[in-house]
Amino acid sequence: MDPLRYPTLPAGIRSRFVEDINGLTMHLLEAGEAGRPALLLLHGFPELAYSWRKVMLPLAGMGFHVIAPDQRGYGRTTGWDDSYDADLRPFAMLNLIRDQLALLGRLGIEHVHAVIGHDFGSPVAAHCALVRPDVFRRVALMSAPHAGAPRIGDHRSAAVTRVSPALAALPRPRKHYHWHYAQRGANGELMACPQGLHAFFRAYYHHKSGDWAGNDVFPLKGWTAEELAKLPTYYVMDLAETMPETVAHEMPSPAQIAACAWMTEAEMAVYAQEYGRSGFQGGLNWYRTRFTGTNMEMEAFAGRRIDVPATFIGGARDWGIHQGPGALEAMATTATSDWRGTHLVPGAGHWVQQEKPEETVALLRDFLR
Repeated sequence: MDPLRYPTLPAGIRSRFVEDINGLTMHLLEAGEAGRPALLLLHGFPELAYSWRKVMLPLAGMGFHVIAPDQRGYGRTTGWDDSYDADLRPFAMLNLIRDQLALLGRLGIEHVHAVIGHDFGSPVAAHCALVRPDVFRRVALMSAPHAGAPRIGDHRSAAVTRVSPALAALPRPRKHYHWHYAQRGANGELMACPQGLHAFFRAYYHHKSGDWAGNDVFPLKGWTAEELAKLPTYYVMDLAETMPETVAHEMPSPAQIAACAWMTEAEMAVYAQEYGRSGFQGGLNWYRTRFTGTNMEMEAFAGRRIDVPATFIGGARDWGIHQGPGALEAMATTATSDWRGTHLVPGAGHWVQQEKPEETVALLRDFLR
């Protein structure tokens, strides 16, 4: 497969493949010179290494070697099973950490100055720092708070499962998006979305951004159906709808699309084209591991805190910071021992490093010193 060569990839960011990465041929984007202190950037769902394009060169300009891989199940990285019936163990959290350790080993990097994760990349980054603080010496989390290592027998998926009947029984019946993404038909619904992938991504990204008028966020009082139903439908969906149907209700107007400087139509096309080729099942399998006990090994770290310097950067208009009640507060207290601050960027929604790259870089500059 060819390296990434879209015109919207800034000049100075390199695309290449590295073979023999824990069974993968991993595609990565790089900026800055090898041999400098390294930063490892881990994307989320439905994203790509490309999602870091706006911050990579400024970070490299600070003297770092910046590395952003397409993670297992995403983009141009190959060697993973794209079927629903795939063995989920390769998608388990501990193996995702192994992927990053193997990549660093192949690159000849003994440790990174920091690992930085966004969305589903945030828990990977957090657990990298938790499990191997000697390798991942700082951690910056974005948009998805880390409430701590899973307690023995206490799974987030179990909480989703427990609340699902109550969500379905609400006057406006609802379902949690984790549960929906774990279903067999989710990938097919996304790939065959009636509006087409480009329009789906446009609506999805708009709906979760600071541009959407409904993203006036506030903390939830607890993990109950009534409280969770206060979340927008991209997190707690209407029971009878697919995700393409959910976000289609919030498709921005042509004028709004034209005014969206942080995600042009040419940039949006990259996501549509890359996911049109790879599908979504790889990323969806990450969600499925939460319902199958695949991540039970992480319970061995129950009660352990992240001891390396840690920080959080999110959008002030991002419901993701509150979708797990109490997680934002736990991250800064019980889940870490060297907390360096919680930073919520005004005007930004879920895609903080794309919506507000300059503010994100400024916060990272202070943290990385």
